[in-house]
Amino acid sequence: MNPERLCGETATDIDKVWETLRSEALRVVSDEPKLAHLVEDVVLGRDSLAASLGARLSRRLARSDMPRDAMEPLFTSMFQSRPAIVLQCARDLMAIYDRDPACFSPLEPLLFFKGFLALSTHRVAHELWRDERRWLALYFQSLCSEAFGVDIHPAARIGCGILLDHATSFVVGETAIIEDNVSILHEVTLGGTGKECGDRHPVVRSGVLLGAGAKILGRVEIGTGAKVGAGSVVLTDVPPHKTVAGVPAVVVGESSEENPAIAMNQKLDCRFRD
Repeated sequence: MNPERLCGETATDIDKVWETLRSEALRVVSDEPKLAHLVEDVVLGRDSLAASLGARLSRRLARSDMPRDAMEPLFTSMFQSRPAIVLQCARDLMAIYDRDPACFSPLEPLLFFKGFLALSTHRVAHELWRDERRWLALYFQSLCSEAFGVDIHPAARIGCGILLDHATSFVVGETAIIEDNVSILHEVTLGGTGKECGDRHPVVRSGVLLGAGAKILGRVEIGTGAKVGAGSVVLTDVPPHKTVAGVPAVVVGESSEENPAIAMNQKLDCRFRD
């Protein structure tokens, strides 16, 4: 599976997401006028999700060495010229709204959730990396780490429908791959184990749930629909639909759900199916 595919989204789906965001924005302005300037700038004053994303990220990341009037056109141009990454961002928004019980509106992640904003920044940095604009890609990686406490190498390949919950101290190495529809809690590391070159970071297949503080090290594969318990250190492959836990992690059972990423049940499944 290509982790950068379009996740089945269509232009009509994006239009519906954008309409929902605008409707929610109008309600926010009515209910909380003190947020009117932010909401007008990010949503109501924009004509598309691409422009909205460009505005929100530049508000959060602009610095004296690249002020907003220089950063926003760059972000917006990237989103407008590459609709695939807007599709990915839309799927991320809806994944958060669907899976996080604390999220009561799809607008909430766009305005406030650093996991969503960090991942959206990475999507732009990744496109820059692929275009061989690597210094600029690394610059945005650095800003993302500074602003959100999230460090994702711009070469890492990440699918869509990703819930990056809380996000603080999430680290992803250069050759890591994350497929679609994965849920990840805070302080997760997808790292290497030494100075070797080449493919040296984890592959996380679709439907996986990674518990808070999980450390997955080396070119190990977390199989489809697997679950990694909080605080675990994973050094070997995890078969599909298995639950692992411990330091080092071992199989403790089978996932009780077909798709743990969507169910978001973080209890350990210390049993095997008949």
